[in-house]
Amino acid sequence: MKTQPHLFPFKNILLPLLIISFTATLYSCKFDKKERKPEEPKIENEQVINILTENMDFQMADTIPSGWNTFRYKNASTQTHFFLIDKYPEGITLDSVKARVLPPFDKGMKLINEGNAEEGFAQFGKLPAWFMEMKNYGGSGLISPGLVTETTVKLNPGYYIIECYVKMSNGVWHTSMGMATEVIVSETNSGNIEPKADIAITISSTEGIVFNDSISKGPHTFSVFYKDQIAHENFTGHDVNLAKLSDNADLDEINNWMDWSKPKGLIEPAPKGVTFLGGVNNMIAGDTGYFTVNLEPGRYILISEVPNPASKNMLKTFIVSE
Repeated sequence: MKTQPHLFPFKNILLPLLIISFTATLYSCKFDKKERKPEEPKIENEQVINILTENMDFQMADTIPSGWNTFRYKNASTQTHFFLIDKYPEGITLDSVKARVLPPFDKGMKLINEGNAEEGFAQFGKLPAWFMEMKNYGGSGLISPGLVTETTVKLNPGYYIIECYVKMSNGVWHTSMGMATEVIVSETNSGNIEPKADIAITISSTEGIVFNDSISKGPHTFSVFYKDQIAHENFTGHDVNLAKLSDNADLDEINNWMDWSKPKGLIEPAPKGVTFLGGVNNMIAGDTGYFTVNLEPGRYILISEVPNPASKNMLKTFIVSE
């Protein structure tokens, strides 16, 4: 749901390896109105890029400055979303992606949902070669309906695509429903400076999510450093998502839901008892992104959108104290 399909969860891998790896694996194996919403975080950046989702859309400026930018993403819809920033090779536009990338993913996911995973993944062999050259430059983590998340990343000038590939209850990608838009990052620099974080997270394929879990209530800025980036079993790279857990949250259900390649993975509705608060979406190795959130006392989770994140040390629970 990011290195991952974006315009669907695959990210920076060779297609032959994708199909061979999957075949081997295949055969080897809203809110309660009485509940108080978290306070919206406050930031001090000079310039903020506002993004609004009311249905299956991204409402935002089509041209933004380069350099450090904070994206304030308001999910005013009734479904869980994120936004992921994709950069394709020169000359590849959103129209190119709609014509050459969406059809194989739509048909492939339909077959997977029908229980025919082998044929479903075979559809991805029809993806154009340039799809594998796409890179991800961050974005928000998952965000529950009615909430706002703030994520800061650094972007060079160029042409980018912003997307969300969470799945609807019928298994159709949000991307295919219209959640993909193009944005131009101009030569003009935002003038913003890199944020200062009070909580540092490092994520890698070898150590998982590493951070100091002694966290008090109140506003915090998290940094997320990508020590490395790989394609996991479902060909997605790792990311960091923050969520608040209620007493009825089932960690096993959450763990399984984070794998898009399962018919019930990354699909609406999100697991019960989980309120997603954002995070930092997939980035390339060596990059750092930031997110700001106001935490209330309670139980929380940091989790990555990969198959079985608990087994990779990418599911970490912690308590926010008074």
